[in-house]
Amino acid sequence: MEVQQIMKGNFEAFMQKEIFEQPESVFNTMRGRICFDTNTVLLGGLKDHLKEIKRCRRLIVIGCGTSFHAAVATRQILEELTELPVMVELASDFLDRNTPVFRDDVCFFISQSADTLMALRYCKDQGALTAGITNTVGSSISRETDCGVHINAGPEIGVASTKPHPTTDSRTPASLWPWSWFGLMISEDRISLQKRRLEIIEGLRVLPELIKEVLTLDGKIKAIADELYQQRSLLVMGRGFNYATCLEGALKIKEITYMHSEGILAGS
Repeated sequence: MEVQQIMKGNFEAFMQKEIFEQPESVFNTMRGRICFDTNTVLLGGLKDHLKEIKRCRRLIVIGCGTSFHAAVATRQILEELTELPVMVELASDFLDRNTPVFRDDVCFFISQSADTLMALRYCKDQGALTAGITNTVGSSISRETDCGVHINAGPEIGVASTKPHPTTDSRTPASLWPWSWFGLMISEDRISLQKRRLEIIEGLRVLPELIKEVLTLDGKIKAIADELYQQRSLLVMGRGFNYATCLEGALKIKEITYMHSEGILAGS
């Protein structure tokens, strides 16, 4: 770990620093995994199990809190690219229900919490293939899973979780990108999905620059926050890919400001 990574520098808080490190963090996460010249994706931690994953009956993605929201955010693109049913589970509820898990299931575990670790051991006992998505080399999840991906998003200093969620969190790359890469890697030999794959890969290529554009709106965002911070409650609404952003945005508002906030799925 570099000394400058754990210093605030010219920023007022670690969370602010991590927000402005997003473009670099995204670039580091993709480096060595996506080749934009050949439009190919390689995840070394999963490649040895790729055939088994392609034969599975369903994907189960398990996490808690921000990690759960990351799974909600990526469910749609996973289903689109893998053409497999994808279950997204809150680890504590998953355990309470004694959810049926089968040997031809593939279970992914995001981040590091006691409930997620217990869910991992439960799935291993059922004979399912297990994979971890974590930012910590040598963590319990990375040691106990059969395979996985290290997201390489850098150290997390801020109190609020800043790694797992893709859009509202301070560490943008985190768990969204490994899911996108996984879907791209699975669909590489499917002719009907090639156009969509190229669209996603091009989106990933320009992503760091797009994040830099968003960060230039810092002053405007601060002005909106100054108008809202004395309110008693804040509702965040959206649908589709944006629903997970609503959930995570509301969680961050509660964690940082102690204001009541809820993420709501828009639509009838």
